[in-house]
Amino acid sequence: MPELPEVEVTRRGVAPHLDGKIVTAVTLRHDGLRWPFPDKLAARLCNRRIHATRRRGKYLLIEFDHGTLILHLGMSGHLRILPKDTPARKHDHFDLEIGAQVLRMTDPRRFGAVLWHGAEEGPVEEHILLRGLGVEPLEEGFSAEMLYRNTRNRSAAIKQVLLAGDIVVGVGNIYASESLFKAGINPKTAAQRIGLARYEKLVAAIRETLAAAIAQGGSTLRDFMAANGQPGYFQQSYFVYDRAGEPCRVCGATVRQLKQGQRSTFYCPNCQK
Repeated sequence: MPELPEVEVTRRGVAPHLDGKIVTAVTLRHDGLRWPFPDKLAARLCNRRIHATRRRGKYLLIEFDHGTLILHLGMSGHLRILPKDTPARKHDHFDLEIGAQVLRMTDPRRFGAVLWHGAEEGPVEEHILLRGLGVEPLEEGFSAEMLYRNTRNRSAAIKQVLLAGDIVVGVGNIYASESLFKAGINPKTAAQRIGLARYEKLVAAIRETLAAAIAQGGSTLRDFMAANGQPGYFQQSYFVYDRAGEPCRVCGATVRQLKQGQRSTFYCPNCQK
């Protein structure tokens, strides 16, 4: 599933082609993705100017003066900027035409989403999918003090707390494993047992890991590609993720794998205590 770095790479790729531009056409193929397409979406968007493109967690937000288009890439989706006469293929579900170009959403597994939040409904942050999200890990509100304060009653494993999204949003499975390795924290440790000093290390590790992933175009494990069609290559830098049975790059111990909440976790039993 595309995680925060992949969505941020996508946002940075499409924003220069969208911000300040007027939508000239909308094409919807099939009847929707994870949820049905919004009613009368073409009528809502055609001849309207895009004011800004931003991200909240793993959601891409395309802002208009009368509302916000919310896009989610699901498990296998990606967005590309293409010439508008590029023929659509089987898994191309949504086109947002901007003059001679088109923003095209491709999603083979159809777990993504194209949603609309009208300005009359209030701030987009109040949308049902966004209002429960925690702080952004790359912004000022994310700190060791905040993590420490919000985990005093959390008996769940720290890996699961990071993935829950209500304290910090968008870290995701891959980057949680990598960040916990860099911080030297065992993913099975109860969040409430981690002290402030260790949370200092974890916050720094999360910021460093996410920033490095964004700089390297994210991770391409199956379907992800950037808006220009290029894959990411952060997966070449993994310390533990998807490396079960291989030697730790730091100490040489064997990397282990376990299941936490139906997700695979990878860690070094020697480096992470």
